[in-house]
Amino acid sequence: MLNISLIQVQYLIALDEHRNFIKAADACFVTQPTLSMQMKKLEDELGVIIFDRSKQPITPTPIGVKIIRQAKTIYRETRQIENILHEFKGDISGSLKIGILPTIANALIPKLIHEVSMNHPDLKLTIKEGLTHEIIDALENDQLDIGIVSTPVQNNGLIVRELYLEKFRIYAHKNHPSFHKKAWEATDLLEDKLWLLSEGNCFRVQTINLCSLPEEKLNHLALTYESGSLQTLKKIVDFEGGATIIPEWEASELDDVSLDHLRAFKTDDAGRAVGIIYTKFYAKEQIINSVEEMIKRCLPNHVAENKDLKIIST
Repeated sequence: MLNISLIQVQYLIALDEHRNFIKAADACFVTQPTLSMQMKKLEDELGVIIFDRSKQPITPTPIGVKIIRQAKTIYRETRQIENILHEFKGDISGSLKIGILPTIANALIPKLIHEVSMNHPDLKLTIKEGLTHEIIDALENDQLDIGIVSTPVQNNGLIVRELYLEKFRIYAHKNHPSFHKKAWEATDLLEDKLWLLSEGNCFRVQTINLCSLPEEKLNHLALTYESGSLQTLKKIVDFEGGATIIPEWEASELDDVSLDHLRAFKTDDAGRAVGIIYTKFYAKEQIINSVEEMIKRCLPNHVAENKDLKIIST
């Protein structure tokens, strides 16, 4: 019978994540000699070398890869016991690690933090912004509990809960050739500079798909800057002209001056879906239910009323 402790399992997972003994020890709040000693004891117990220490960063050996995969399963299943107890007691407490798209975070997160502090002060939130593929990777590696992303997602191993639908809005400079129009055709965007989010952002892909913008037209526009921030793009429009696309919820929270720069699409029937994603191993069902309810309470009425939009793919 093998004698392996949960502490060793936790250290093993941290070392795999950081690939460095000092960083892994810091993440586990122990000294580096303590973590190194426990890893040596684990390897002695198993009779195999889990990490090749001759490389920098250290890398798992072939057998180490299999052991680490099983260790993550053990750790995940052990955490379920704690989750089951919280569910039984009706507690909304503990920690919740959330990954969220930057294009969603600006409008939602300040309100969600307020909801949690008012209704569930014992629930500790850790929130990290990232791209969809980064959030999915973190979920699958137990680095996040839930993700808040644009859906659908192409991953059958995830559970998806739809939260809301929102339309797209155009933010345009007053000197844009189409500024006088209150409702735009997609082709109006090609009349001047179009500022887009950088590669990898699903909102960029949705913008291109929504407007059916051909690649040769995008190249012709000679986009000189691609940003990861919608707020940065708005400021660029203010200073450099042109236009950009922003989500409906964020658009509604602009100041009065900026609201004058907003335009809708003539066929205002398309948008994006936003949802919660998590793995089937995540057992904090009561916490997810509560987060879902709080997010829906945060929604402005005009977004909550969106029911039948054509969802633009990512």
